[in-house]
Amino acid sequence: MADIKRITQLIEPVVTDAGFDLVRVALIEGPSLTLQIMLEDPATGQMKVDDCARVSRRISLLLDEADPIESEYMLEVSSPGIDRPLTRLKDYDRWAGHDAKIELADGLQINGADRKRFQGPLLGTSGEDIRINVEGLGEVALPFAAIRTAKLMLTDRLIAETVPHLTEEGADEIEEEDEADLNTGEPANDLKN
Repeated sequence: MADIKRITQLIEPVVTDAGFDLVRVALIEGPSLTLQIMLEDPATGQMKVDDCARVSRRISLLLDEADPIESEYMLEVSSPGIDRPLTRLKDYDRWAGHDAKIELADGLQINGADRKRFQGPLLGTSGEDIRINVEGLGEVALPFAAIRTAKLMLTDRLIAETVPHLTEEGADEIEEEDEADLNTGEPANDLKN
């Protein structure tokens, strides 16, 4: 399997140079291997389809040259979407007040029971801990390093606060994202058998 850290180190300068933030890099196995790269405009938290395509071409050229993945794969460059994954510590402060689902890699002892899944409004961070208000438990501090997956939950409030950042074109892209996941659908040029 390819080294995600190495791939991230390769592509991050290209993403930053293009004026965007790298949200997530993942290799997804399925019928075919997909290298998924999520980006955002730091000012809006969104991405336009044209920007995804432009950055995808630059990343594809870089990956062709460096060849960090030995097998054939598809390159997918997309926006994180409205109900975005939370992958960086700063995401939890930025989206404080919004509902999230968080799953830990291992259970956390709370009131004498192991618990892995937490849901509720984010309260931000405290050092390296994520604070979340969980119904029936109140405020819980979760170690950032222990989080396996986390994402915002789609709510009317989240939509209302996200959509005003989009242009008319951007609003159309949300509809396209639902249908196409902003997948460029471009295979990497240097595919191997």
